[in-house]
Amino acid sequence: MAYKISDDCVSCGSCAGECPVEAISEGEAHYVINADACMDCGTCAGVCPTGAIAQA
Repeated sequence: MAYKISDDCVSCGSCAGECPVEAISEGEAHYVINADACMDCGTCAGVCPTGAIAQA
């Protein structure tokens, strides 16, 4: 199950820099995760300072 970024994201970019498969990109309101590319490793959730990332 892929991870998802909620509206609590402050667009700091820390998650995008840590994703080993580059599944995270900057969206209109905040960063977004490409569910098809996400490998469910959880690295992004571990570095998110606002806790905005969780499994969908």
